[in-house]
Amino acid sequence: MKRKISTKRITLDAVLTALALIIFIIELQFPEIVPIPGVKLGLANVITLIAIFKLGPVDGLIILILRIVMGSIFSGRIIAMLYSLAGGLLCFLVTVFLKKIVSKSQIWVCGVLGAIAHNLGQILVAILITQTPALLSYLPILIVSAVITGAFTGGIATVVLEQRF
Repeated sequence: MKRKISTKRITLDAVLTALALIIFIIELQFPEIVPIPGVKLGLANVITLIAIFKLGPVDGLIILILRIVMGSIFSGRIIAMLYSLAGGLLCFLVTVFLKKIVSKSQIWVCGVLGAIAHNLGQILVAILITQTPALLSYLPILIVSAVITGAFTGGIATVVLEQRF
């Protein structure tokens, strides 16, 4: 099946990428909720969820990768790109798989399991870079935070997707 590329589609992807990037940059300005690296709301994931469910996985992946790369460059956090890509891509894969089995009212499940996958990806990169398997001890805290933040972002995506646009 050939994917139709149109000016309207490219423009929508660009607008959603810009929105995700703006949300990401604004969220960087928030004070830390929990003083543990990796714990944050992940509000830009709302845009990725919307893109995957409304436009499809290809658009969602494009928006995700562009947001991560540009966000890392704009924020000056280039090393964070490795962590974000690992977590973001793992989250993306989980979300695309779950999209096939969840209803539109259960997108929050994708938010939760995607956030857990994101944290797992980041921990694995941290372990590979630092050669410190003890970092797995952060996983229980990260899973609890992922359940809370993932339900929140998934809930927001559900509400937005119920609207017509």
